Amino acid sequence: MASTTPQSASQLPPSAGPDLLQLDIQVCFALHATARAFDRVYRRLLRDTGLTYPQYLAMMALWEHGAMPVKQLGELLRLDSGTLSPLLKRLDAAGLVQRERSPHDERSVIVRPTGEGTALRARAERVPMEIIAASGLGPAEAVELRTKLEQLTLALDAAADGPADDPADDR
Repeated sequence: MASTTPQSASQLPPSAGPDLLQLDIQVCFALHATARAFDRVYRRLLRDTGLTYPQYLAMMALWEHGAMPVKQLGELLRLDSGTLSPLLKRLDAAGLVQRERSPHDERSVIVRPTGEGTALRARAERVPMEIIAASGLGPAEAVELRTKLEQLTLALDAAADGPADDPADDR
């Protein structure tokens, strides 16, 4: 496999091939288009569960980890409270989760799957294999792609959390 040493934009020569602003060469756009395609397939596959894709992710986390603080669930799913709270409110209204204040910390809300939410897991178990089949990837290719995407996420998180550009650097 080729080296994956990241280059900053300033390290690229000005004429590094095609126009760098062409949409069809953007990794971010390819990921965006892929995510939208995944959404369309998940919408079809999740129809009989009554879940949206974000709700499915929340339920998967709860099936795997059990009851947890909403804050921890948000961290697992990489969702802020403004997105997660309405999602959990809808799952609660559907009878799939229960939210309650932590007896140890009034500021913390614990979310847990209900019996109905736990039973829904059986209907959702077929979804991951159907997604793999729909992707056209073999199991090893899917694992390799996931590994690459995790590496990309870590690199982008580090870049986003890195030091801000200092105007003084331009002197």
